[in-house]
Amino acid sequence: MEEKKTVVIALGHRALGNTLPEQKRATKEAAKAIADIVETGANVVILHSNSQQVSMIHMAFNEFSLNHPEYTAAPMSVCSAMSQGYIGYDLQNSIRAELITRGIHKPVATVLTQVLVDPYDEAFYNPSKIIGRTLTKEEAEAEERKGNFVTKTPDGWKRIIASPEPKEIIEIETIKTLVSAGQIVICCGGGGIPVMEQGVDLSGASAVIEKDLIGGLLAIELGADTLMILTSVDQVSLNYGSVNEKLLWKLNVREARAYMEENQFEAGSMKPKFEAAADFVELGSNRRAIITSIPRAKAAYLEKAGTLIVNQR
Repeated sequence: MEEKKTVVIALGHRALGNTLPEQKRATKEAAKAIADIVETGANVVILHSNSQQVSMIHMAFNEFSLNHPEYTAAPMSVCSAMSQGYIGYDLQNSIRAELITRGIHKPVATVLTQVLVDPYDEAFYNPSKIIGRTLTKEEAEAEERKGNFVTKTPDGWKRIIASPEPKEIIEIETIKTLVSAGQIVICCGGGGIPVMEQGVDLSGASAVIEKDLIGGLLAIELGADTLMILTSVDQVSLNYGSVNEKLLWKLNVREARAYMEENQFEAGSMKPKFEAAADFVELGSNRRAIITSIPRAKAAYLEKAGTLIVNQR
């Protein structure tokens, strides 16, 4: 019997919306694209963004603690865990409903996922991710006294946190077990909950991991055949927004890395998608990475749309 293909699907923030009602609607559309891939007979593992959701949770807890001093603000690791829970809740129910309407009965589970980071990662000394509510100058100074980083914005000040490299997925064996059992798994949401080892304990880190980078690591750990990154564009292009814009159809790892060196892709946006794709694809001759939009997911999986990155061509 031929072994089932394994596909890791990374959903961008547009697959989730910005508010609770938007998220419910958006996950129904994402579920259709996911069900299309499930119908091919592949094992499917899903991860997702959480940028809007984790910011909302962080802001809500901070505002609440300001007005109710007897309560404390939530650390970033807790906010990340909460976002995994309620995004997973909407996603798994939307996927389940879509599959049932197609006559497919497969369990869908969300795994609360922690990701190990290096406490000495350079990112902790050069934070780049803006998070939370706008602060007054006095509040910003108070955050700095606590050892946190802040940055000036047009409206005031905001906290900035690190985006370290993911080193290890703590719950990877659980994920592998569920995939082997033919279940659809939602995991590593928002890049995973960043943690650091302290003896036998895992301590939450004040950080956010790039969702696309953890997607690449997850695909490698699972020995996946395809890494599919669903984003806001149907196809990646060079010289984006210029008169010389050129759509990319199929390219190899060497070409992908050359374009990154030319700074063709924006850091924190398209660049980490290419980094994850290249790292994943070059480890196996039959691996491929696909970058496209949700509406074009099925066509891209069949190599009729999107941008395809392969080991060689």
